[in-house]
Amino acid sequence: MSEDTIRLATVGRILRRRWRLLTLLALVGAVVGLGASLLFPPSFTTSTSILMAGQWEERELLTQVEVATSSAVVDRSAAALKWPGVSGTDLQDQVSAKAADGNIIKITGTADTPEKAQRLSDQVAQQFVGFASRIGSDETDSDDAEMGPEALRKQVAQTNRRISELADSADPGQTVEGVQARTELEKLRTALQDAMKKLEEADPAIGAKNSMVVMGPAAKPTSEAPPTRVQLIAGGALLFLLVAVIAHLTAARMNRRLRTEAEIAAALGSTAIGTVDVPDGHGAEPVRAAGLRPRVRRFLGLDTRWDTPAPHTSGDETSRRVRYRRVCMRLRHQLPVPRRLLIVVPEGDGVARRAAGQLVTEAKNDPLLRVVEVSVDHPMVPDREAESGVLVVLSAGAWTADELTGIASACADGGHEVVGVVVAGEVRARPARSADQPPESATLALAVRGHATGGPV
Repeated sequence: MSEDTIRLATVGRILRRRWRLLTLLALVGAVVGLGASLLFPPSFTTSTSILMAGQWEERELLTQVEVATSSAVVDRSAAALKWPGVSGTDLQDQVSAKAADGNIIKITGTADTPEKAQRLSDQVAQQFVGFASRIGSDETDSDDAEMGPEALRKQVAQTNRRISELADSADPGQTVEGVQARTELEKLRTALQDAMKKLEEADPAIGAKNSMVVMGPAAKPTSEAPPTRVQLIAGGALLFLLVAVIAHLTAARMNRRLRTEAEIAAALGSTAIGTVDVPDGHGAEPVRAAGLRPRVRRFLGLDTRWDTPAPHTSGDETSRRVRYRRVCMRLRHQLPVPRRLLIVVPEGDGVARRAAGQLVTEAKNDPLLRVVEVSVDHPMVPDREAESGVLVVLSAGAWTADELTGIASACADGGHEVVGVVVAGEVRARPARSADQPPESATLALAVRGHATGGPV
């Protein structure tokens, strides 16, 4: 697993090198969003505000919100609307209510047309106000209505008149019993007056708390309720794009390909001979497989890896040839006697294939090299004939330890010994030197003074 930190440059590399694949996936996501918009018809939403007069506690407002969306109110609304095939149960999911600041309850209605949404919201608000008023005043029947505050006032007035009559008919003399009777009647009159005063003070508050006012009709909606068709299409494209980028980043984190010379040599059970540079885009064109699937992979950029770092700038042609000649010299010094070697290149590794071809070119005075490509899925190396060893040439960060172990096993099955490993890296080539560059015979002297850009050999 790679422990490299994921940076914005990594995301930019994904977008730059896999833009065709990402564009295709975004189009697929847009098509999926379009299909989802066809499954869910457009809807329109509008709200009606109801002012709750008086002082209300928060729990009381929440109770009124529940009443506004109750089946009693919604069923009455469905009966008043008289929409064909639409019952209170069907409207239950289309109506919602919430308490807002300032003792206001907002009732929201959703329908498939703006007109229906407006009518639904207004009708539910009207039915809620009527239902809540009946509950608050306890006007369930005519008998209860007669026992209201107005009837109580009439009873108090009649009682006062009766008290006056009893006071007038009492003993007009100054007897103790007459005075006591008149005193008790006056106390009763005073108590009734106090009770009536308290009733008059409490009645306006009760009436105010039970009053609800619809603050105008609902506004006719002018646009669809989210998610709209455009939002679903854009959301589908963005979702697929993000999933693709996350999948690339996850694959990079789970990458188990070997990157260093020591790891590659250990997986092949041999030693590293050195590294060589291959100019970007230089050399023979890669062999392109025929068929529709390879063509699609090439078009989408799947035939090349995106997570390889950008090639660094290399030296000129002379310095690169020095590195190849150093590898050839190390092979001659490492082998006790001259041998004919088989250069094994993993199939699909274009950089390694170009490096192997350059090695054969540099060893033209010592034609002991032959290049073969081996599939990493089913590695098969030719049986040993005139060759007495294998030189594996491959690029760094392209193969896992299991794949390289399979190549080493295939070499052993063919009777070959892996005598060394050469790692090839792709670089950006500099312009060629001027005409005063040293001759080819002077390249070894140049190699003694220093090494070319691109890392130690």
